[in-house]
Amino acid sequence: MNKALTIILAAVTLDAIGIGLIFPILPRLLEDVTHTGEVTVIIGVMLALYSAMQFLFSPVLGVLSDRYGRRPVLLVSLAGAAIDYLVMAFAPELWMLVLGRAIAGITSANMAVATAYITDISAEEERA
Repeated sequence: MNKALTIILAAVTLDAIGIGLIFPILPRLLEDVTHTGEVTVIIGVMLALYSAMQFLFSPVLGVLSDRYGRRPVLLVSLAGAAIDYLVMAFAPELWMLVLGRAIAGITSANMAVATAYITDISAEEERA
């Protein structure tokens, strides 16, 4: 497999894992941070924030990838995911958890970048 395709696959796979990875542990994590059993509203806000950030920042990442290149934007995306995982693992306060999910949403809006990168490296006859 092409080295560029490996990077693209890694970035998209980590984003997919990052979306699903948080669901099983989020209720318990929020209970520990908020010291309450009523966390459903907070979970909803955090999930909506993640999706909203993806929606808003996908075009921004697309423009940045046009200007600075696809690979650097995908690598920054992976770094953003790493920052989110660290923040989520060690956050003692609710606002830090929310900030971590916002960062994750912003930096994981890379599907358009990945698609453009694949188009850039594919030969004309290989495109669908």
